[in-house]
Amino acid sequence: MEKTVERLKAIARQVRKNIITMITESRSGHPGGSLSCVEIITALYFNEMNVSVQNKNDPDRDRFVLSKGHAAPALYSVLAEKGFFDRDELMGLRKLGSRLQGHPNMNTIPGVDMSTGSLGQGISAAVGMALAGKLDKKEYRVYSLLGDGELAEGQVWEATMSAAHYKLDNLTAFVDHNGLQIDGAVSEVMGSDPVDAKFAAFGWNTISVDGHDFASIKNAIEEAKKTKGKPTVIICETIKGKGVSFMENEASWHGTAPSKEQCRMALEEIGGTL
Repeated sequence: MEKTVERLKAIARQVRKNIITMITESRSGHPGGSLSCVEIITALYFNEMNVSVQNKNDPDRDRFVLSKGHAAPALYSVLAEKGFFDRDELMGLRKLGSRLQGHPNMNTIPGVDMSTGSLGQGISAAVGMALAGKLDKKEYRVYSLLGDGELAEGQVWEATMSAAHYKLDNLTAFVDHNGLQIDGAVSEVMGSDPVDAKFAAFGWNTISVDGHDFASIKNAIEEAKKTKGKPTVIICETIKGKGVSFMENEASWHGTAPSKEQCRMALEEIGGTL
């Protein structure tokens, strides 16, 4: 496991560098919430999910839905490192003619399982995919990532109730619990804590972990796979802007692109190469 963790850390460093570079190049994007969920998406694509360039259209593959669609730079970076497209294409983020829009588009980007952007809708799509898997007696699993600010959307709780009602134990949701959203602290805008108690009340198995610790994420996923008769939510305690000290725990970096000098400073701080 130690070698696996070191490999995942190296990939995560490159993913963070990609995120900073591509958002700087586009002069637009969401660095804070992209940086906070790097370990979650990296762990899924490089250590857990049955998904690859070769089986991207296989009906038996695992699925991932980025419900917090504005964190697209994190997903794009992971997909590029996984080989779905060249890393150089990341520099086209949000530019005319580029496949890499500000939010994921399943019709144009290889490896994207669902177009997302309107908060709250992604988890509903994930519930539908998991229900389809149950009805078709498929073995694939479905994973979805939500932001903690996103939990204020009522559609999230309709989907949550449906997932428990249909006993979708093939569904695992992650909550990127970094405590901040575009307008400030989640607790001040529309408090959602205690998140675990809310999901438990809706009939979900709940797990809380350090969302930047690969071993903890792996153990939580294994527990989710062993849980029968109900979906699982993994509440990941994270830091908005993780890896770049001047971005960490600062709501102002929710949707602000770094300057070239800030980009240089951030890349120097992240360090490391694959």
